[in-house]
Amino acid sequence: MRIRAMVIRIIRQFLRDKRTIGLMLIAPMFILWLMSLVFDGNEYTPTIGMVDVPDMLLEQLEEENVELLSINQEEAEAKLTEQEIDAFIIMDQNVPHISLEGSDPTVNKAVLLSIQQAFQQLENEQQSLIKPEFTYLHGSDEMALFDNIGPFLIGYFAFFFVFLIAGVSFLRERTSGTLDRILSTPLKRWEMVIGYALGYGIFTTVQATIIVFFSIEILDIIMVGSIWYVLLITFLLSLTALTLGTFLSAFANNELQMIQFIPLVIIPQVFFSGLFHLETMAPWLQSLSVIMPMTYGGDAMRDIMIRGGGWADIQIDVFVLLGFSLLFMVLNVVALKKHRRL
Repeated sequence: MRIRAMVIRIIRQFLRDKRTIGLMLIAPMFILWLMSLVFDGNEYTPTIGMVDVPDMLLEQLEEENVELLSINQEEAEAKLTEQEIDAFIIMDQNVPHISLEGSDPTVNKAVLLSIQQAFQQLENEQQSLIKPEFTYLHGSDEMALFDNIGPFLIGYFAFFFVFLIAGVSFLRERTSGTLDRILSTPLKRWEMVIGYALGYGIFTTVQATIIVFFSIEILDIIMVGSIWYVLLITFLLSLTALTLGTFLSAFANNELQMIQFIPLVIIPQVFFSGLFHLETMAPWLQSLSVIMPMTYGGDAMRDIMIRGGGWADIQIDVFVLLGFSLLFMVLNVVALKKHRRL
């Protein structure tokens, strides 16, 4: 009888919490749907620049899954630097030289596979051995997959844990009555939001520093640019997560409901922030990356750590992340209005 009573109590508790029921039923399907859209996308098609390449080689490459662009050497080098092409081929005394952008091992493999297959067909037709030479603008042929996704993961885990901890902590302030007592004082709402941001910001700065140094010094992730820029981007991601987490906590009644935001807010960041190739997705799906803070954080981290980018390369990402933080701060001020009774 006592066991039955406990079972009935739990069932009634779940039935009263419509959000939990919805999460259990809808969230798994939502995530699986996102994964199907990401992994069932088109195969990545590399773009290769062709600089005075013989017609025979050009014909062989046209049969591969590549997009070819006929340009001169100056244009090829500029487009490779701007990541508008993945590689370019130039002939030097009948020896093909292939220059790869190199920052993404997956793209490198796609380029090399297409080129090697084309050369193999050409060798069979000419009955002669072709030995191309390869150079990398960024990275090398020894660059591991983790070196490519590592910069993204640094920012992502900082974003994830700050979002969760800040949201739950702010929720406890509200449910314990601390928030009501603070709001009963002359303290303005915007002063309270800034105070929380600065207070938690101290710990997020420490967290960002530890994560970055651990990743670079212990895990030996590739690091070409300035570590100070890496710390700046990690801090801005943490600040964005902090302000977003405290804002969403206003719509949760308990810690379980706060955690329920993870499948809706945090997991989509993985799919649409550059960890996977957006070019292989449908255009309407690519547009979702614009509203994802990790899109800008991940892009900046890769520019710094893999490509050695400076302020000119990351300034847009920095300003967008600051914009996200300010937006969520304003929304926090508005959300606090419903909790102020005086």
